[in-house]
Amino acid sequence: MSESNDHLHALRHTTEHVLTQAMYKLYPEIQAAMGPATKDGFYFDFDPGEHKIYETDFPKIEAEMQKIVDTDLPLNKEGVSIKEARQLFKDNPYKQEWLDDISQESDTATIYWTGSIPSDKSCPEPVEEASGKPVEPFVDLCAGPHIKSTGKIKAFKLLSIAGAYWRGDENNKMLTRIYGTAFDSRKKLKEYLELREEAKKRDHRKLGKQLDLFCFSELVGPGLPLYTPKGTIIIEELQKHIESVCRKYGFEKVITPHIAKAELYELSGHANKFNEELFQVSSPRGHQFVMKPVQCPHQTQIYASKTRSYRDLPLRYMESNHQYRAEKSGEVGGLNRVYAINVEDGHSFCRVDQVKAEVIGMVNIIKDFYNVLGLWGNHWVSLSVRDYDHPENYIGLPEDWDKCENMLEEVSKEMKLDAKKMEGEAALYGPKLDFMFKDTLGNEIQIPTVQVDFASPKRFGLFYIDENGEQIPPVMVHRAVLGSYERLLALLIEHFDGAFPPWLSPVQIKVIPISKEQNDYAKQIYQELKENNIRCETDSRDETMQAKIRNAQLEKVPYMLIVGNKETENNTVCVRLRSGENLGEQTLRELIGHVKKGIESKSLKL
Repeated sequence: MSESNDHLHALRHTTEHVLTQAMYKLYPEIQAAMGPATKDGFYFDFDPGEHKIYETDFPKIEAEMQKIVDTDLPLNKEGVSIKEARQLFKDNPYKQEWLDDISQESDTATIYWTGSIPSDKSCPEPVEEASGKPVEPFVDLCAGPHIKSTGKIKAFKLLSIAGAYWRGDENNKMLTRIYGTAFDSRKKLKEYLELREEAKKRDHRKLGKQLDLFCFSELVGPGLPLYTPKGTIIIEELQKHIESVCRKYGFEKVITPHIAKAELYELSGHANKFNEELFQVSSPRGHQFVMKPVQCPHQTQIYASKTRSYRDLPLRYMESNHQYRAEKSGEVGGLNRVYAINVEDGHSFCRVDQVKAEVIGMVNIIKDFYNVLGLWGNHWVSLSVRDYDHPENYIGLPEDWDKCENMLEEVSKEMKLDAKKMEGEAALYGPKLDFMFKDTLGNEIQIPTVQVDFASPKRFGLFYIDENGEQIPPVMVHRAVLGSYERLLALLIEHFDGAFPPWLSPVQIKVIPISKEQNDYAKQIYQELKENNIRCETDSRDETMQAKIRNAQLEKVPYMLIVGNKETENNTVCVRLRSGENLGEQTLRELIGHVKKGIESKSLKL
């Protein structure tokens, strides 16, 4: 974390303490649970008791917070015994539970006073705020960090309110969570709020419903998206494109089942590390299976199905299929976190001397794919390596890890990826290159990844016969280019504001007859477009032309073909773009040629 980020983190953490103090002043009967700083601000979880808190209460809460800021109270750190801390928070069961955790590792706890540390903690003395009214020192169980005083808080805003289970466990009590943010200037806060409003307009959940791309059903279950015909078109176009790119680099398509014996994941190591995330499947006939959380163990068994020679390598498999993760229900939402994840996945089984070339090929696939989407360049790369202080968190030999990490570092330098080394971010079985893209709020989303794995082939007993007739374990290079279709679709909806380039648009052309007299001609145009594999619709409703155009614009259809008496007589169309730009009268052949050229080249322009 950079120095500026360190300061922002401390600023937001302090603002959260100010929020907590203000809440206690306004609602003395509440119970504070926890309230960390986050990447974009902070939040505070509390048990409201008999109180009902709404967003309409925010101005009152913010006014109370401002009083504490104006008083410029110092933040004072103090170490106390567990016994003393228990006494300070004797009426708060949530703090007592935190102290249970702390006491397992230490005899002392860290607390922070907002205000001077009182000589008599059982009866702290108030200080005067700017208005002359007394403000009691506030104390909270916290490890920090904080800024020096509340007066250093220059700009803050409460954003939203939601429910949250205590410690993220749905078996615990539902608490109330207030989200907020803080910046070191009003200008930066204003810029953030404007960006947030733009992000709300582009929210994939809102646009997904407006554009009829996907839906959820309580009967099917949360976290299980259902794709409409229009949403399915986008998924299929993305799949066709990624498979086309990967085939150029030697990948072959495979299909594996959605379930497997638990033994498969015990051998891979996933069952041990991700046991709570596994869906168990059983039947009245005694079947016991696990829904696959990843695809790689299945694909190892395709490799293992026959003896391989060194001449056969590399073998490259690709697959787009569902994986299943038992996420915490409170964390599931939209397309970014679901139970059923449609993942584009691939693996290369190769010799050690082929690893570097395989990684370079996979990075080139990533570059090709995201260039087409206009996203390449809006990213940074993480060289994710192991946590050297905790080797027990990984499988495989240290010398293999050394080789893998060195290879990825070489690739980063040679391909000018400028990868930042991130300790502790490696996968269970090996280091990786992670590509981080930004969403409309500037949040980083990790989608593509390339991971080098010496460990898994050895665990599964995979081998090839080398030139000397000896059995040698291959290296397994994992790659996800598109990653999760759900997460990528969410990113693309927000990135394009629902206005997809023509090759991805579910409806590429809308034919709009001005009146019912042109309906037959509109049908002829529709038929010719369909014969040229252009996705189109005709709007023959008894509405005004302006209403039909407005509807097509709301649906973000790239091209509208307006046909009236003149176009019918001339056997032409009047072309209008979703932006409102009028391209004028054209022959249908001219228009089809232009549109098909843009679709085939996957152009971002109309």
